[in-house]
Amino acid sequence: MNANDLLKKALNGERLTPEEGLHLYTQGDPEAIMEAAHQVRLQKTEPGVVTYLVDRNINYTNVCTTDCQFCSFYRIPGHPEAYVITRRELGEKIEELLAWGGTRILMQGGHNPDLPIEWYEDLLRWLKATYPEIELDCFSPSEIENIAKLEGMTMEEVLERLHAAGLDGLPGGGAEILDDDVRKRISPKKTKTAEWLHAMRIAQRLGMVTSATMVIGFGETMQQRINSLTRLRELQDESLAAHGNGFTAFIMWTAQLSETNSMGRSRHRHKYGADYDEYLHTNAFARLYLDNFTNFQASWPTQGLEVARRALYAGANDFGSTMLEENVVSQAAAYTQREPRMSVYRLHEQIRLAGFEPAQRDSRYRIIRRFDRVMSKEELAPRPIPTRLAGLREPIPIAG
Repeated sequence: MNANDLLKKALNGERLTPEEGLHLYTQGDPEAIMEAAHQVRLQKTEPGVVTYLVDRNINYTNVCTTDCQFCSFYRIPGHPEAYVITRRELGEKIEELLAWGGTRILMQGGHNPDLPIEWYEDLLRWLKATYPEIELDCFSPSEIENIAKLEGMTMEEVLERLHAAGLDGLPGGGAEILDDDVRKRISPKKTKTAEWLHAMRIAQRLGMVTSATMVIGFGETMQQRINSLTRLRELQDESLAAHGNGFTAFIMWTAQLSETNSMGRSRHRHKYGADYDEYLHTNAFARLYLDNFTNFQASWPTQGLEVARRALYAGANDFGSTMLEENVVSQAAAYTQREPRMSVYRLHEQIRLAGFEPAQRDSRYRIIRRFDRVMSKEELAPRPIPTRLAGLREPIPIAG
């Protein structure tokens, strides 16, 4: 088996087997892999354009009982810093997003044992009625599994009810590494591989937007990374063949580790992690290995702007989102602590600095606005909008 031959095979559009993928990933020249990934990206997506999304990450609760080893965001039930968002708080965040020309919220939270499924349904219905132009990509497979367990329901029943209430998409959070040996070590109480994939399978059948993610740097082996990518590729094959609705994109980042979690326990940061070169190498390899994926997103919030721009020449065709708000990654000393949000103007600046033309997209990667010239800060500044919260009556609050 020769790494150069495998690289040529991937460039010709031929599928790499898991064994071939492992050999190329571990024995191939990273620079050659990145160059090949860029060539494949140019073939599969519009060559001179890099897309982006104007959205906001909103965390509806930080209450969680899952105790993941790497999470610095969660608080246990009854903790003085525990919260559940109010509708007014949520509405104000969305109205700021609309002023920026935003189109989507990514709303996720912890595994809160006090929130029944009716709470989620009521919230989704209110959001759809109040802000119908906003795409609601909310929750994650682990949150869906948590609701199902609390309610004595199947994940299919939960997703069908939430979809009927207005849920547009199920983000790919919580995938980390889709290998149960890794998952048992870093998040033993969290969704296992089969359940994560099953939730995504259901969401795709229902026509929802879904994304595939991977986080490296938990001390996993190269084989375990290949296992994770292979499972994503297999589900993509299955869903595209069954109903034509698979993952819209692949998004990868490195583990963001602080020294202690929210409860003060050691993170063993010195044991884990992955550097920027490993991020670029792995992202590029994924572009070659995941031959049934179209869109690959660069992660500026975790890798920083320079590395994100380099990723645009290592397989990525999308610069992610403005991320007007982010509360989870930034808790673990990631780049977002230094630059927690990105204005549309600054995002344009970064894309053009990399040598591409920016284009705004929606969550299905459909381009909704093109920019054939450099826009000024004033042209890309937010525009005040009338509030839709007058007369809002909050439901009975649920304590954190």
